[in-house]
Amino acid sequence: MSQQSINNDVTSSPPPNPTVERWKNFYKKLRKNKAAMVGGLLILFFILVAIIGPYFTPYEPNVQNYVNKLASPSGEHFFGTDHHGRDIFSRIIHGMSITLYVGFFSVVIGAAIGIFLGIVSGYYGGKLDSFIMRVMDILLAFPGILLALAIVSVLGGSLTNVIIAVGIFSIPVFARIVRGSTLAVRKLEYIDAVRALGASDGRIIFKHILPNVTSPLIVQATLSIATSILTASGLSFLGMGAQPPTPEWGAMLSDGRNYMWDAPHVAFFPGVAIVIVVLAFNIFGDGLRDALDPKMKN
Repeated sequence: MSQQSINNDVTSSPPPNPTVERWKNFYKKLRKNKAAMVGGLLILFFILVAIIGPYFTPYEPNVQNYVNKLASPSGEHFFGTDHHGRDIFSRIIHGMSITLYVGFFSVVIGAAIGIFLGIVSGYYGGKLDSFIMRVMDILLAFPGILLALAIVSVLGGSLTNVIIAVGIFSIPVFARIVRGSTLAVRKLEYIDAVRALGASDGRIIFKHILPNVTSPLIVQATLSIATSILTASGLSFLGMGAQPPTPEWGAMLSDGRNYMWDAPHVAFFPGVAIVIVVLAFNIFGDGLRDALDPKMKN
C-alpha cells in the first residue's frame, strides 16, 4: 500500500464522538472505585430480582400456614417463616419491587419539582428567588422523617401517600443544588452571547443550563434513593406506610420485633435486606460523585 493511500485512510477516518469519549472517561474513573462498582452491580442485581424474582419464589408471599409458624431457616424455608407461617424469603423477594418502587418514584417526584423550582429561582432571581428559597428553608428546618411522618399523618397511611411524603421532603435538596449550579452557569459569557442572539429563556434553560447541572443531580438522585428507602421503611415500621399483608420490608421488620428473642430471624432478614440495598446505593453514589467531579484527577 502506498504512502498516499495510508494518508488518505488516516484523513478519512471520522473524528471521535465527544459524547462517547466523555462516557469512556467517566467509566474509567468509576471503574477505579471498586466499592462503587460493587454497589452498581448490586443495584443491577436488585433491579433484576425485583423484575423476575417474584415469578420464581417457592411460596406465595401472603399464604398463611400456622403449622409452620416461626420455623427456623432450613432447606424448605431458606429464611424461615414468620408468626403467620409465611415464607420470609418469598416475602423479601416480593418486597424488593415495592422497596425500589417507593425509592425511585419518590425521588422522581422530588427531583422534578426541585429542579423546576431551583432553575426558576436561580435564573430569574429577585423576589421570586427569595420566596422560593425561604419556602425551601422552612421544609429543611424539619428532619426528613418527621416531615414525612406529618404528611402521612394528614394524608393517611398508604404506599402512595408514603411516596408523596418522601418526594416532598426531597424537594429542597434538589432545589438548592440546581439553584447553586444555575447561578454559576448563568454568569458564563456564552450564556450572555446566546441571549444576545435572541434565544428565549426556555431555550437557554433547557438547552444550555440544564445539561450543565445534570452531574450533581445524578449523584444526589442516587443518594436520595437510599434515604427514601430508609424513610419509607421507617414509616412502614411505625405503621404509617404499607399496610398488611403487603410484604414491605419495614412492615416485616415491625412484625419481627415482637419475636426478637424467640425467633430472631423474623426481624433479622428484612433488616439485613434494607441495610444491603441502602449501602449499595450509598457507595455507588459516592463513586458517581468522584467520577463526575471535574476536579478529580484521572
